[in-house]
Amino acid sequence: MASNTGHGSSPLTVDCPRTEEGDATIISNALTSVAGQNISAFGRTVTATAGTLFTDPAAPPQHYTAAMSDISKQLSHSPSLQRRVFSFNKRSPTELVRSKLSTAEIQYRALTYLPDELLKNIPDNENSYSLFQGFQASMPEEHQKVGKNHLRKGLKNKLLEGANGGEPDTPLGNLKREKSTMTRQLEMLSIRKNMASSEIREIDMKISNLNQMRNIVLDRLAKLEQDEAEAEHEILVLENKIEDLQEELDEENHHSTDPESDNRSEDSTFMSESIYGKLNAPKSRKRKSSRRISMPILHEHLEPGQNIKEIQTHADSITGLDFDVPFGTLVTAAFDDTVRVWDMNTGRCMGLLEGHQASVRCLQVEDNMVATGSVDASIRLWDLSRAETLPLAQEYALPSLSECYVFSLDSHVDEVTALYFQGDTLVSGSADKTLRQWDLIKGRCVQTLDVLWAAAQSNMDEGKWRNGARSAGGVSGLEGDFVGALQCFDAALACGTADGMVRLWDLRSGQVHRSLVGHTGPVTCLQFDDVHLVTGSLDRSIRIWDLRTGSIFDAFGFDNPITSMQFDSRRIVSAAGETVAKIYDKADGRHWDCGAVGVDAAIVDRVRVNDGYLVQGRRNGTVGIWAC
Repeated sequence: MASNTGHGSSPLTVDCPRTEEGDATIISNALTSVAGQNISAFGRTVTATAGTLFTDPAAPPQHYTAAMSDISKQLSHSPSLQRRVFSFNKRSPTELVRSKLSTAEIQYRALTYLPDELLKNIPDNENSYSLFQGFQASMPEEHQKVGKNHLRKGLKNKLLEGANGGEPDTPLGNLKREKSTMTRQLEMLSIRKNMASSEIREIDMKISNLNQMRNIVLDRLAKLEQDEAEAEHEILVLENKIEDLQEELDEENHHSTDPESDNRSEDSTFMSESIYGKLNAPKSRKRKSSRRISMPILHEHLEPGQNIKEIQTHADSITGLDFDVPFGTLVTAAFDDTVRVWDMNTGRCMGLLEGHQASVRCLQVEDNMVATGSVDASIRLWDLSRAETLPLAQEYALPSLSECYVFSLDSHVDEVTALYFQGDTLVSGSADKTLRQWDLIKGRCVQTLDVLWAAAQSNMDEGKWRNGARSAGGVSGLEGDFVGALQCFDAALACGTADGMVRLWDLRSGQVHRSLVGHTGPVTCLQFDDVHLVTGSLDRSIRIWDLRTGSIFDAFGFDNPITSMQFDSRRIVSAAGETVAKIYDKADGRHWDCGAVGVDAAIVDRVRVNDGYLVQGRRNGTVGIWAC
């Protein structure tokens, strides 16, 4: 019987009885024969095509066309084969492999199936291990376990026969195999160690590159802040010119509206008024505030302990210094009897504050106002906003800033050693053993506090004042000022004196509210906030007092006397007779040094800190500016 099977397939003749079982057999044999022929033909076609494409590059192009035509015919004659091929096309390689192996086996085989020949005879280079060894050493331990289990199943019979490493399954052979395994593990650990070392070197190289980029950006930020300061300076100059021109225009308009004002006769009203009222008041030279609009942020990005600038300010030891804001205005005084104003952004001197007849021992800068206390027993106030703007060509002319002088306070009879002002009130301390409270509006003394009288009222002060009271508690050759430091807030005044006492005064009553006993030498510096009072003394210690209880909260000892101290929200900075400033970080409790180190470095006598911006005054007249 002739039977056509499939679509377009060749007929097959089968001679057998026509029964149901026979028909089924015939159909089955026919389908098997057709499938076999199609698969065989497809395989031959693929083989011929591959051979044509890869082994015979000189073959004519028609061979490729004929091969592709045969493949198309075979696919069209067998729908099942076509569906299988298209199903393969829709699957990803991962799905094809995953259909046979588990995920763990795939990962293990991808990492560990390396012939031993590849791990031998590795050429010498700068690396101590090959890429293949690195793959094996970096394989996670769970994959190693999976691989061991997989190999254990496949090699079970061989291990029983002693085929593993040629060692029989005996106690000696087991020990040798265990030794070989441990040796292999040791090699892998060494490779991993070298890999970690290489990663560290790469990270160090990246850090170095990032630091170079950071320095470039820091230089750019410094240039931007310098340009910003110059722009604000130019704006201030223009505003002053506009103000002067506006005053001239107002005067011209006034004269034009009252033409007879200059021709008024002197009548009887002249005698009824003071002659001083007839005189024209001097033209005010007050300039607009020179306080910066924008705040510098460069120092916030510098590493603690990094030097920002060094300025040679004086030719002698610095006795006092203070500044308003980072990269702002600095005022310095020294034993060369000069007081100088500096622009910390450019490092140039803006001028001299002249008027004192002797050296200035203490000073304070508050916004544009400066107060200076001198050995000539006077206090002078200066308004830096009145200073004329200096062109760059006069950078080293050192002009006198006489227009900044406001007035002088002259009531002390001995040198002024400490002062502090806030708002309209100033308090000063002198070697005449008195404290004086001043009204800056009226320019006169409103209260005098006698320290010796207050000491006599307290039994605990008895016997403190003696010839050795000015000695620094066992430190020979050092003497402290009678009033070493003071600070006031509203009606509260804290004062440190040569007897080592810290007295808390009430300015409303003029009485000592409390005395803090602890220092054994003259107190040279102090500062307080809402909770704590920090004091420094020539007895080589800094003490932190709790203002709520009057007890010592903490104390620190140093190798030399403390001559200056100040703190901000995070740090306590002090000058302790060394070439570096001593810094205590309150946040993490760490002590560290900041400053120049070397044989040429001079002793730091004065320090000021503001928001991590540290200024040091040295005995050789230099000022160092640091990030801390």
